Amino acid sequence: MQRSSSIFLQAVIVLIDLGVLALMFFEPQVEGRNANATQFEVYFQDPMLAYAYIATIPFFVTLYHAFKLLRYARQNQMFSQECVKALWIIKYCALALIGFAVFGEIFILLSDSHEPPAVVIGVLTIFGSIVIATAATMSERILQNAVDIKSENDLMV
Repeated sequence: MQRSSSIFLQAVIVLIDLGVLALMFFEPQVEGRNANATQFEVYFQDPMLAYAYIATIPFFVTLYHAFKLLRYARQNQMFSQECVKALWIIKYCALALIGFAVFGEIFILLSDSHEPPAVVIGVLTIFGSIVIATAATMSERILQNAVDIKSENDLMV
């Protein structure tokens, strides 16, 4: 991978991180039901908001490992066990996101107030995480086979 492409993609990952963090901190304050609430009420009396913050941990771990994969690609170390491990972590973080999103969807659908935008965001999160988990699984298998072949060739020489 070219150095400029890798750096550009890493910059995109950093911008996504910053955008999501900004959304996490400023959106709850302007949300309809929190428009006139104090800071304490917004952040400490809404269990769904706390759940959403906890659920973003796998998302940020995934972005961190994607950042690491791009660094390995820039250093021509893609056929290493560290890359396989990073893809494994990305896969399981995507599966954790699916679990968090499904549980959140169930909570929203069983609550008294149905929030269609939250349901749509949850469904998009589930489908996006399925795509990421599938891509990470396929890439992990292919990369593991390549690492195994490389290690066999190194033993023969």
